[in-house]
Amino acid sequence: MAHEAPQYVAARVQRALAEGENTHELGIRVDVRGDQLFLRGKVSTEERRTRLAGVAGEAAPELKVRNEITVVEIRDPGEEESL
Repeated sequence: MAHEAPQYVAARVQRALAEGENTHELGIRVDVRGDQLFLRGKVSTEERRTRLAGVAGEAAPELKVRNEITVVEIRDPGEEESL
């Protein structure tokens, strides 16, 4: 897609993450800067983080994906936090 506006590329990737068969992810922020695509947000597993970067790369193959998604530990309700 020759010289597509960055906001349109970001929207296309966001849609791919939200509608993807194995992703269904709404909480990831997508930013396009030059030839780079940045993914930011939080997920519960490294596998999910990697999968989201793969989907983003397929949706915008012309860009270099910078995966800045962090993996956070999800605790069961009522589980004590150790400090």
